[in-house]
Amino acid sequence: MSNRNTPKLGFWQIWNMCFGFLGIQFGFALQGGSMSRIFQTLGAEKDALPLLWIAAPLTGLIVQPIIGYLSDRTWHPILGRRRPYFVIGAVLASIALLAMPHSPTLWMAVGLLWVLDASINISMEPFRALVADKLPEEQRSYGFVVQTLIIGIGTWVASNLPWFVSWLGVSNEAGPGVVPPSVQIAFAIGAFVFLASILVTVFTTTEEPPEDMQRFLQERREGNFFVNIARDILQMPGQMLKIGIVQFFSWLSFFTMWSMATPALTGHVFKAPAPDPSAFDMSVPAQAQAFTEANAAFQNAADLVGAYMGYYGLSSMAVALLLAFYASRFVLNRRLVHFVSLLLGGVGFLSMAVVSQPAWLIGSFALVGVAWASILSMPYALLSSVVEAKKMGVYMGIFNMFIVIPQIVAATLLGLVLRTFFGGEPIYALIIAGGSLVVGALCLAFVREPRSSPAAAMAAAH
Repeated sequence: MSNRNTPKLGFWQIWNMCFGFLGIQFGFALQGGSMSRIFQTLGAEKDALPLLWIAAPLTGLIVQPIIGYLSDRTWHPILGRRRPYFVIGAVLASIALLAMPHSPTLWMAVGLLWVLDASINISMEPFRALVADKLPEEQRSYGFVVQTLIIGIGTWVASNLPWFVSWLGVSNEAGPGVVPPSVQIAFAIGAFVFLASILVTVFTTTEEPPEDMQRFLQERREGNFFVNIARDILQMPGQMLKIGIVQFFSWLSFFTMWSMATPALTGHVFKAPAPDPSAFDMSVPAQAQAFTEANAAFQNAADLVGAYMGYYGLSSMAVALLLAFYASRFVLNRRLVHFVSLLLGGVGFLSMAVVSQPAWLIGSFALVGVAWASILSMPYALLSSVVEAKKMGVYMGIFNMFIVIPQIVAATLLGLVLRTFFGGEPIYALIIAGGSLVVGALCLAFVREPRSSPAAAMAAAH
C-alpha cells in the first residue's frame, strides 16, 4: 500500500479513526495511576514496585514488533488490515481490567498486569500504523496530534475516575489486602470505555485493500517470520535510531513516574506513606485503629496523586489542541517543538521534589503534560517520513522497542539505584525522571527535521 495517492481526510474522519485511543488510554491511565496502589495494598514493598512493573515493558518488547509485522501482512475482507487487532486486544484488555482490582494476591495482580499490557499493545500498535496508512505525508503531523488530543482526554478522565467514584459516595476504604470498591468500579468503567471506543473506530473507519493483491499475498508467504523482523531491525533507517535514543530517555522518565509517583508523592508531599500491616498488631484495638487511620490517609492521598496526575493528561490535551490548530494551517518544526516540550517536562518533574503544598503538583504535572503531548506525536510524525508504507506496521512496532527497553532498564535498576544512592527515598525517582527528559531533549541535536511539503498543509482537514 502506498501513500502517494492517499486522499486528505477531514477532521471528523481523522477523529473517528483515532477515537479508539480513548479506550486504550483509559487502560494505560488506570494502570499508570492505580497499579502501584494496588500492589502496595496487596503487600508490595515500595522499592520492589519498579520490578513488579516489568510486565508492562516486557510484553511490549515481545508483542509490538510481532503485531506490527503481522498487521502488515493481514487482510480481512470485512475488518481490513489493522482493525482485527483492535478488536482482539480490546476484548482481552476489557476482561483484564474487570479482573485486576479483584485480585486476592499480589502475584495474581502481577499476572493480570502481563495480560492487560499485552492486550493493550495488541490494540495500540496498529493504531500508529493506521494513521500513516490513511493520511498523506502532509497530514500526518495533524493526525498524530489529533491522536494525542484523544489520548489527553482519556488520560485526564481515567486518572480522575477513582477519585470521582469516591466523590460519588463509593467507599474508598477496605481491609488489609483488599482493593477499595471505588478502584474496582473505576476499572469496570474503564473496561466498558475501552471496548466501546475501539468499536467506534472499527465501525466508522474503512481500510483500502492492497493495490496489488497477488503481490501482497506472495510477499506474505515469503521469508521466515523471525528472520524478516531481525533483518528489518538491522536495516532500520539511521533517523529512526536517532529518534529512538530520544525516546529511550523520554520513556525512562515516564515509566519512573508511573511506577514511583504514588509512593514518592504520598510520602514526600502528603506525608501519608502506605502503612506496613506487619508493623501493627491487629489484635490490639489501638494498633488496629492506628493502621486503619494510616491506611485511610494513604488511600486518600493516593486518590489525590491520581487526580493530580490527571492534569498531565489535561495539559497534553490543551497542547495537542494548540498543535492541531497550528498544524492545520502551517508546517510544524517537529524537532523544535519536541525539544522545548521535553525541557518543560523535565522542569515539571524536578519541581515535584520542592513543592511545599500538594496543590502545587497541578503545575508540575501540567508541565509534564507538555512533554507527554509531544512524545505521543512528534517522534511518530518524524519517523513516518522515513519509513516505507508497506513496512509501516513492523517499523512502528520496532520503533516501540525504544519505548519498552528503557522501561525494562528502569524496572530492573531503579529500585537498586534508589536503595544504593538515595536511602530508598522514592522522591529521588522523580528527580531522575526530570534529568532523563533533559538528556532526551539534548539528544535531539542529532535528529534532522525532514522536509515536508507545505502545500496547503492541512487546509483540507477543515
